[in-house]
Amino acid sequence: MTPPRGFTDAEHGARLAAIQAAMAGADLAALLLTTAPEMRYVTGFLTRFWESPTRPWFVVLPVEGDPVAVIPEIGEAPMRRAGVRDVRTWPSPQPADEGVGLLAHTLREVAGPAGRVGLPMGPETYLRMPLSDWDRLRAACPALSFVGDDGLMRRQRMVKSPAEIAKIETACAIAGRAFDRLPQIARAGVPLEAVFRGFQALCLEEGADWIPYLAGAAGQEGYADVISPATDTPLAPGDVLMLDTGLVHDGYFCDFDRNLAVGEPLSGAAAAHAQLLEAVEAGAAAVRPGARAADLFAAMAAIVGAEGSVGRLGHGLGLSLTEPPSLTATDETLLAPGMVLTLEPAVTLGPGRLMVHEENVVVTDAGCRFLSPRATGPLPVLEG
Repeated sequence: MTPPRGFTDAEHGARLAAIQAAMAGADLAALLLTTAPEMRYVTGFLTRFWESPTRPWFVVLPVEGDPVAVIPEIGEAPMRRAGVRDVRTWPSPQPADEGVGLLAHTLREVAGPAGRVGLPMGPETYLRMPLSDWDRLRAACPALSFVGDDGLMRRQRMVKSPAEIAKIETACAIAGRAFDRLPQIARAGVPLEAVFRGFQALCLEEGADWIPYLAGAAGQEGYADVISPATDTPLAPGDVLMLDTGLVHDGYFCDFDRNLAVGEPLSGAAAAHAQLLEAVEAGAAAVRPGARAADLFAAMAAIVGAEGSVGRLGHGLGLSLTEPPSLTATDETLLAPGMVLTLEPAVTLGPGRLMVHEENVVVTDAGCRFLSPRATGPLPVLEG
């Protein structure tokens, strides 16, 4: 059953209370947020208008009270529908002052004359405004201290609520249904780019809101990489086809892939697929509250070998396609119930040939639960 769109007032209130308690502990008078996932998390505001780099968007969260949106006037109506009462706008684009003056006034008002304003500054964060405007903002607020947010947004977003998990699981189910229909569009002789287009259509038919990410590859007994765009090369018998989708449902991503053989699979590909499923099993068995992200890496690396790593063997998942933590040998992040992770082992079959498999799980009190419809059995076969 598809969960309701958006979130309840109670859920939003609980999020803000947790963030503001952490702000108080870090001696932050306000939090300045500039990216789509952060804004969605704090306000519920969802739009695809972020694709335009012309306009910056800002949310200021005081240590007490409701968030304040400082946004281009084109976004006022949907921001108010999201439930934000204090919405301050400017006519945009206006390069001479793209909201900087209004934002500076708001920060001085909310944070006080000499408050500390936190921003996410750690790994996997960025500032979505021109650096020249950032310089203007700091010059307009000389008494304010702009500091890191002490990692509070990272910690808060890593642990998902049941409602968030339901949205991710819905996205996974949509992708699973689309993967089940791959034989309708993929067979020997079909160009890879046509498979990509057809798969995106299947995702939309099955209920995806949009498909921001689709990667994949095809090659004889493996493929060279997992991030390139599709080419017009037709699928051929002996190929392994891999598709990796990050489709979105109500602002939340899934992120998992499937491998399929074109015609009877070659022995190396079949064995590699079995090894990948074994590594996922080992990774899932290592998931438990209090385990480290590095423990999951070690469990999967023991099956696929260190050479099978492309830097990490999985990551967090949610409002962004990839989120902390990273499943690497050095990530000491402790797992907690509610974290959503990808398990993504890789194996090398030879020079320039690899295979990757990915599943999505949620950490539970007892271990983990698969959110993606789990792949089992031998390598699936497409018509050759």
